[in-house]
Amino acid sequence: MKYVYPAVFHPEEEGGYSVYFPDIQKGATQGENEAECIEMAEDFLCLALYRMEESKESIPIASKMKALNVQDNDIVTLIAADTDEYRRYYENKLVKKTLNIPSWLNQRADKANVNFSQVLQKALKEELKLGS
Repeated sequence: MKYVYPAVFHPEEEGGYSVYFPDIQKGATQGENEAECIEMAEDFLCLALYRMEESKESIPIASKMKALNVQDNDIVTLIAADTDEYRRYYENKLVKKTLNIPSWLNQRADKANVNFSQVLQKALKEELKLGS
């Protein structure tokens, strides 16, 4: 799933920013500068939403940026998260599957040096419309 949530970058007295999501009540992150904050916020948001999906929690509706009550020196920006991409990256552990195909097809595939795992993965991605 793809999501977009507002993040609040709050400048800290000692430097850097604390970063929180008003709609995600499970923690916060930080960064030394805006670029690092965006990177950390993307990672935090994706992990938080991924965990919510996995535990079957309801995903909160994103607030409108204008509706947020923030301090004058805070920076509010939108952060995107793609939990499907996160799954593909972090859950890439191989799973053994047993399947049955006709003997003649197996013989032809063996002669052609077909990689069964690659073919099955490609076919499943096409069937599920997942792209590459």
